[in-house]
Amino acid sequence: MDVIVRRQALQGHIQVPGSKSHTIRALILATMAEGRSYIRNPLPSADCMSTAAAIPLIGAEIELDLHTEGEAGTMWYVSGAGKNLHAPTDVINVGNSGSLLYFLAPIAATFNGWSVFTGDASIRKRPVQHVVDVINQMGARAFITQPQSNSCPMLVRGPVVQSRRITTEGNISSQYISGLMLAAMRLSAPLEIELTDPKETPFLTMTKTWLERVGATVSMTPDFKRITVTAPQKMDAFDCTIPSDWEAVAFPLIAALLTDSTVIIDNIDGGGTQGDEAIVGILQSIGADITWDKQTQKLTVRGGKNARNGVGRLSTKKLPGGELRVALSPFPDAICALAVIACFTEGTTVLEDAAVCRRKETDRIALMAQQLSWLGADVTEDGDSLIIRGHSPVQENGTRNPAFRLHGGTVESYGDHRIAMSLACMGLGLRGEEQVTVHNAECCDVSFPHFFDVMIKIGAGFKIR
Repeated sequence: MDVIVRRQALQGHIQVPGSKSHTIRALILATMAEGRSYIRNPLPSADCMSTAAAIPLIGAEIELDLHTEGEAGTMWYVSGAGKNLHAPTDVINVGNSGSLLYFLAPIAATFNGWSVFTGDASIRKRPVQHVVDVINQMGARAFITQPQSNSCPMLVRGPVVQSRRITTEGNISSQYISGLMLAAMRLSAPLEIELTDPKETPFLTMTKTWLERVGATVSMTPDFKRITVTAPQKMDAFDCTIPSDWEAVAFPLIAALLTDSTVIIDNIDGGGTQGDEAIVGILQSIGADITWDKQTQKLTVRGGKNARNGVGRLSTKKLPGGELRVALSPFPDAICALAVIACFTEGTTVLEDAAVCRRKETDRIALMAQQLSWLGADVTEDGDSLIIRGHSPVQENGTRNPAFRLHGGTVESYGDHRIAMSLACMGLGLRGEEQVTVHNAECCDVSFPHFFDVMIKIGAGFKIR
């Protein structure tokens, strides 16, 4: 599917779907619990559906309410396997979900028997040697099926008899660390995890919050280098509501700032468990007109001529050294949206500490540099950083800025949902009749089902072919 985008003004209310990260954690913990759990406002994305397909293989039962997909009041039901959790009855195909792979593999180490993991072409390129290493440290066995490979298919053989301490870097991904924390719920003794270089730490806090919710005792040092999890004697079923996804909020947020728009994003999560909420403060630091009313859970975004100063110009001028520097390791999924907004910001933006972004669905550092350059942006890679030298479309007095030279063109998503959504939003901010065509844009369903339909309702004008 191709999506064609031209400049538009946006107006109205929008609600992003529930959090993928929260939904997958809820599904897995409900599977491990005793009894029937209720999961409200789940995200019916491709990754979450892969999780829903996997958990019956290890003993749970799940009922999906897909005819109300994405609507308020949607609820899924999981009858947990509890102590009867078992090795999967079939190969676990995680699809495109790194979260599912990295969460479930350490849990599989606690089963009596073999588990086989595979996925789509993207998953079969993502590293798993770090997962193999920690599973072997647990006292189970893990293998990569292909010689000299560092990716799925992967085999895991349990059970773990007793595992007390695991040491690992933690900088490749936070997801397998969360997987270890989840696996600890099935161990008879506390599990100690020592991390030498922890990254994506807000997601570890999210997992800690979920585990404590179901009765576990979790201690975590302020530097995240030592984590200890003690399982409860019994994990009971629960009733939960999935909060909105901050990773999805980023796209209508930047779309509104790039255009003469006023957009209100409803049902904003203020719980503090999602690191990507930092994007609000980052954008406000360069002049974005954003108001977050935590009491009403609304984010009001005014862009361009609709900004309260009538200009909506974004600039790094008032920041230290006259540039915006963002360390992305706590919330790396924001790199695509921030790279796009930086192209419309006067001054230099450095998106750094982003090594994990090279190991997502794609190498997002390389591909964002490539795709944005094709559209006229001044973007360079520097190790694990992206450097963007941007220009606002308008000068300080609101007149046309001759230095702004972004143009239209045809770009490729490479099957990466965040690349597809960010480039589609970019097209909304171009001048005149310039347009952007995004190839293979259907991949957005991985994290934001019906993204284009939702955006069209507030005026995005996307043309789909």
